[in-house]
Amino acid sequence: MVMTDEDRTRECARIAEQNDAFRNKQAGGGQGKWVWTQAVDAEGMDFVLTCIAAVAAYADFTEENDPFGTHEMGFMDVLGKKVWWKIDLYDRAYEGGSENPTSLAETRRVLTILFPSDY
Repeated sequence: MVMTDEDRTRECARIAEQNDAFRNKQAGGGQGKWVWTQAVDAEGMDFVLTCIAAVAAYADFTEENDPFGTHEMGFMDVLGKKVWWKIDLYDRAYEGGSENPTSLAETRRVLTILFPSDY
């Protein structure tokens, strides 16, 4: 099936809604897990919890940092450190990308918190 620009725009908007719900642990966000790198973990649990709260509250999406409008990545400062987060969409077994990313039944989200140096 060939997607039109309108179809793609609708799909991106739906993924953004789902990603936002996932970050905020709300209904409609689907299933998945939050992970963070060893470097983030090494900063201590207070830092990790502050990052988690900042990711959930993140709303600084612009055309420059979110060109597809999917709300899948963010950049922020947490306690004076630059932190990134990224949501990836996997199949149900976490073995590859989701073939139907707007389907909550077929898609699992993994949100990773990292430092730019981890990338």
